[in-house]
Amino acid sequence: MKVLAINGSPMMDKGNTALILTPFLKGMKEAGAQVELVYPGNLKINPCQGEFHCWFNTPGKCFQQDDMQTLLPKFGEADIWVLATPLFLDGMTGPMKNLLDRLIPLLEPCLELRDGHSRHPLRDGIKQGKVVLVSNCGLLEPDNFDSLVEHIKAVCKNVNRDFSGALLRPNGPILRVFMDMGMPPEDILEAARQAGYELVKSGSIPPACLDVIGREFIPLEMFIENANQHIRQTLDKIADSGR
Repeated sequence: MKVLAINGSPMMDKGNTALILTPFLKGMKEAGAQVELVYPGNLKINPCQGEFHCWFNTPGKCFQQDDMQTLLPKFGEADIWVLATPLFLDGMTGPMKNLLDRLIPLLEPCLELRDGHSRHPLRDGIKQGKVVLVSNCGLLEPDNFDSLVEHIKAVCKNVNRDFSGALLRPNGPILRVFMDMGMPPEDILEAARQAGYELVKSGSIPPACLDVIGREFIPLEMFIENANQHIRQTLDKIADSGR
């Protein structure tokens, strides 16, 4: 089984999103999957120009000569796509959106009726498979992810793939604090690993794993108080450094 993971965080492997993504991919490897991890931040991927050369002039191939030339076939061959991104203003990061826009060559220009909706069929040889979302945000409430989850579900419908779930970590920065203090949240990390293992072995992620990954760390009032205190301290340091 082939897994293509995209980490769209500007911080790449140093970001909070990687804290959940890393054990998730570890579990997939332990279950026997062949996993490739890609960072758009390390690649040259131009924005889609909307000229549809990939549909009519050079079917299945974008005219732009950049790193999507190598990456696009990997999307077509992968059984599972893992899309990892921090939450930026209720959505995915710019590099992740830019990359997904460039997947149009995987589709045919013609239309078909699929589940009562007009869709573009996949080109011959392009696999149908699964998609998993991994994300973190700085806020505490899980509903902050709603718009991002719905976006990924819509992408799945357009590329004819099954949405297999989302590993969502509200208040992701607190994981970094605990990790830096030498007190990693073992239950959360293990739940992420188990989620990856079970997805490969059984084809689905246990809901209990997702519940643990998104569990509350601290009460909302305490979170707001601590966050504001940290912000004030940061501003004071900046002000002192300028004196």
